[in-house]
Amino acid sequence: MQDRQPLVTPVLLAGCFIILISFAVRASFGVFQIPIAEEFGWLRTEFSFAIAIQNLAWGIGQPIFSAIAERFGDRKAIVLGALVYALGLVLSSFAVTPAEHQFYEILVGFGIAGTGLGVILAVVGRASSDANRSMALAIATAAGSAGQIVGPPLAEILLGFVSWQTVFLIFAAALIAMLALVPGVRVPQPASRAELEETMGQILARAARDPSYAMIFLGFFSCGYQLGFVTAHFPALVTEMCGPILQGGVLHSIGITTTSALGAMAIAVIGFFNIAGTLLAGWLGNRFPRKYLLASVYTLRTIAAGLFIMLPITPVSVLVFSAAMGSLWLATVPLTSALVAHLYGLRYMGTLYGIVFFSHQLGSFMGVWLGGRMYDVYGDYTLVWWIGVGVGAFSAIIHLPIRETRAQPVLA
Repeated sequence: MQDRQPLVTPVLLAGCFIILISFAVRASFGVFQIPIAEEFGWLRTEFSFAIAIQNLAWGIGQPIFSAIAERFGDRKAIVLGALVYALGLVLSSFAVTPAEHQFYEILVGFGIAGTGLGVILAVVGRASSDANRSMALAIATAAGSAGQIVGPPLAEILLGFVSWQTVFLIFAAALIAMLALVPGVRVPQPASRAELEETMGQILARAARDPSYAMIFLGFFSCGYQLGFVTAHFPALVTEMCGPILQGGVLHSIGITTTSALGAMAIAVIGFFNIAGTLLAGWLGNRFPRKYLLASVYTLRTIAAGLFIMLPITPVSVLVFSAAMGSLWLATVPLTSALVAHLYGLRYMGTLYGIVFFSHQLGSFMGVWLGGRMYDVYGDYTLVWWIGVGVGAFSAIIHLPIRETRAQPVLA
């Protein structure tokens, strides 16, 4: 009977809107890179390091908030995450030194952990039937891409009227308003009797002994590196390395007259195309081995990134790359989370996925920090981009030996 339940449920809808708002704010930080650095005369490394710390705090906070959700309830974890997220933004709006920004981004990172994919995907996974799970996870992930479509252009528009400090306060208010959606997150915990009896310590020990779990952990690093770098630095890269936008062209007709506007639009294009890419990944994840799908995604990312940096960077190449990268952007998330749920069950899916996600955020930290550091040393982003190409190829390879056979719980 469970498999006959509808795909779209109130839990899925509430989770989608929470992720959309959370990711709209999170995806906009790259737009503030140049305005904040120019206002205070900082090196690019300073604000980059703040975003890098945000990503690392997100990774550290993810298994913590997932464990809070599994111990005290999903809604309490989400409320706590939203309040911490908003507090971090409010305090950041008053920061005037790099150290202040970097410290307050710890709060922002923990807030993203409480309102983002780790907690919400576990909720959606438990509320979905076996037949619908991969697709439901893909829909929730795609909602994050919808937020990415909204966030950067909205931040760019608001910066045309108010200061970046005021934009931070507006985003904090949006996160508080998001709490009205939390009552919709009401979910059962479908699990087998063996899963309910298995303790968190037992399943963590079982995963730690499993080479496949280690491969999933290592493979997710490059996803974080690429996403972190592009989100934080791609608008600035486009602003500084892209050729001029021709007057009277198609871009002018839709209001894109500067490379900075093109950079913000590029992040939105990535989010737009990722909606289709993520939904396709969820559909394919129910039909083909997920390890091969993940290897294919990383291979295609590697090819797209390599071609982009080798060819002249023009407005056309920026949009083509954004569309290609967007199709692959978060396609790894429903596949990875569904693979974790398949291998280890639903009871502690949030914590197990949160640990894997920590690797993703280590990659994000490195991508964001190295982007700023190498820019200050070399004056452009070319070398750090090629590092991203290399780690993408590594992830494509390391997913191939994963065993997708689920081991049964062994109880004491």
